[in-house]
Amino acid sequence: MNSSGYIPPWTTPYIIGVGGTSGSGKTSVAAKLVSRINTPWTVLISLDNFYKPLSDEERQQAFQNNYDFDKPESIDMDLAYECVLSLKEGKQAKIPTYSFTDHDRIPNKLLTIYGASVIVVEGIYALYDQRLLDLMDLKIYVDADLDICLARRMTRDIIYRGRNLQGCISQWEQFVKPNADRFVRPTMKVADAIIPSISDNSIATEMLLNHIQSRLQLKSQQHLKELQKLGSYAVSIDSLKTIHKLRQTNQVKVLHTKLLDKTTSRDDWVFYFDRLATILLSLALEDIPTEPRNTEVVTPTNRLVENPIFANFDRVTAVNIVRSGDCFMRSLRKTIPSIAVGKLLIQSDSRTGEPQLHCLFIPPKIESYNQVLLMDAQIISGAAIIMAIQVLTDHSVELNKIKVVVYLATETGIRRIVNATNNKVEIYAGEIISDEMIRTNQCNWARKRFVAANYFGCK
Repeated sequence: MNSSGYIPPWTTPYIIGVGGTSGSGKTSVAAKLVSRINTPWTVLISLDNFYKPLSDEERQQAFQNNYDFDKPESIDMDLAYECVLSLKEGKQAKIPTYSFTDHDRIPNKLLTIYGASVIVVEGIYALYDQRLLDLMDLKIYVDADLDICLARRMTRDIIYRGRNLQGCISQWEQFVKPNADRFVRPTMKVADAIIPSISDNSIATEMLLNHIQSRLQLKSQQHLKELQKLGSYAVSIDSLKTIHKLRQTNQVKVLHTKLLDKTTSRDDWVFYFDRLATILLSLALEDIPTEPRNTEVVTPTNRLVENPIFANFDRVTAVNIVRSGDCFMRSLRKTIPSIAVGKLLIQSDSRTGEPQLHCLFIPPKIESYNQVLLMDAQIISGAAIIMAIQVLTDHSVELNKIKVVVYLATETGIRRIVNATNNKVEIYAGEIISDEMIRTNQCNWARKRFVAANYFGCK
């Protein structure tokens, strides 16, 4: 999709690095930034989770406070870089979990992160590796006197990590302080901002927050401009073979009329929509792959069917865009009772208008299915569908396997989807409202999301 010029918002996350000596207060600063940015797509990644697994001998040394956890080699910077790079590219990343009580990574406990808009990388060596520095948009160093760092570290290790006083002091003198002077404090030179670790650093933090918010706002504006560009009139959608509009038979016309009639009761409205959705799904499944089988098929009248053909519906899955796409569920279950269904929740930010991914549940190994039905009752701007398609491609689903199924769509929304996907995605629509009809105020109702409200009775 990226070849079309569209860049999803989570493929350009704003990455902040927060470094500093052990006990400097960098974790508190990072947590304050995350809470004040105040978006659910802000992720805090601690380099403490990337400590390398220890051998039995090294683990024994760690229990005796004789292992150096503060040298650069103790952290798996290669894995940390791969995880941050994956997030930078809009892919999934699996973050390990480290136990300081057992001095080992917790087996089979990985934190999966996807779709982050802001990433805060925090750790003593957050500003040490050049590869990580190249990925960061803002680099912050939290500075504190080493005596203060010692006091904070002792409090943390004794209360939360089960260490004893003598072991804390021994580790500090033997490993922490020498490595801080040799490796950590020099990283201050690459920082864009240095925050003093004092009781009240609110002014410095506020300045950083204002800078971050302004950068995020610019990114949102740029994303919306890219979406608008996708509405180009370079190609007539009527000439595209990938766009399939439901044939306007008498039955379809009547169903469509009933759905637009404000006097239609809700029970009747749901019945008419389910009927139209079933017809639309049948159209989308007309080219489902079939295969012959060497099995006998006997009819109820005991006649033998020669050369039987079967369709493998197990190779078809569906993903609904909540909640509008859920209108198709009843018809979908009647058409393919055993189908695996995923869900995406995509909503536009009330301040910026930028579409954002809130929730993601998709069938396992979705890339192995032959067809993926992406369902939404209405397409207005096309932003949600474009983002949903990007989510599927991020999970290795090929564009030519995706079929968009929609009851009502605007021409602008369809055009944006076509341009964003280079016309590689099949679109099945019950009705497409032309731009001319909207410009002349004949179909202004098509710009309002009424289908899900009518279907679920939540106007």
